[in-house]
Amino acid sequence: MSGFGAREARERFAEEARAERPDLALLCLLIGAGPDPELDEAALDAAQIELDGLAGQLPYRPGGPRAWARALRELLGERYGFRGAAADYERLESSLLHRVLVRRRGLPILLSVVWVEVARRAGAPVYGVALPGHFVVGLGPPDGDEQVLVDPFDGGRILSRDDADSLVSGATGSRLEPSMLEPAEPLEVVTRILNNIRSWAAARPERSDVALWAVELGLAVPSHPALLRYEKGQLLVRRGDFLGGAAELEEYAGLVEVVDEGAAERVRKEAFAARALLN
Repeated sequence: MSGFGAREARERFAEEARAERPDLALLCLLIGAGPDPELDEAALDAAQIELDGLAGQLPYRPGGPRAWARALRELLGERYGFRGAAADYERLESSLLHRVLVRRRGLPILLSVVWVEVARRAGAPVYGVALPGHFVVGLGPPDGDEQVLVDPFDGGRILSRDDADSLVSGATGSRLEPSMLEPAEPLEVVTRILNNIRSWAAARPERSDVALWAVELGLAVPSHPALLRYEKGQLLVRRGDFLGGAAELEEYAGLVEVVDEGAAERVRKEAFAARALLN
């Protein structure tokens, strides 16, 4: 089996990211095409079919948000064993949806994607909730007492507001704010996944290929931070593409020049130094 090329995957990712209603599952699956060169069209289809199949095993409209939460926990957390553990934070495959579906292990945000995509297909009022430091899933109206939060990383445990407050305070030292419970948009979810992959790769210099892939996809997301361009330039230089890296650094310098001439000048010196490495 051979996967489709990285260029094709990037183009499909960029096209989907610009869509009026981006397909969260497809975007998450395409993220895996860089780290896993064996990922091909058949594997993408198989992952989508797996999500459809799981959704088909949920009861038909079991009731309100709490009933949906219980049904999801029983199916995904208990019957199929989707959950996470501390060791999953050290594994790249914990951030790749196609691998999470096979292993039934992953980071909180990827397990939440599984919960959201399965529940959405079954007709549940579901969405991701990007709590600081720990992604969870919400069911029901996000702005009322009927909202139910569940933690897929803990097998779909239903969270009280005190539980959610503890998660936030444990991660940040701050208290839970109502604004933190708003639904996360698909591109927000995808950006957070890419940030996790970049953090994973930053601790492993030998995986600069993964870091570069995550940065390139991040640049394909509309309204991305300009700093990603600088990061891409640095990565290209580190990987020996001195001309490509210098060009990216100069482009970033042009972007920041209007707000910080000093920073732009420092980056241009980096670009000059990168070109000098060719001599």
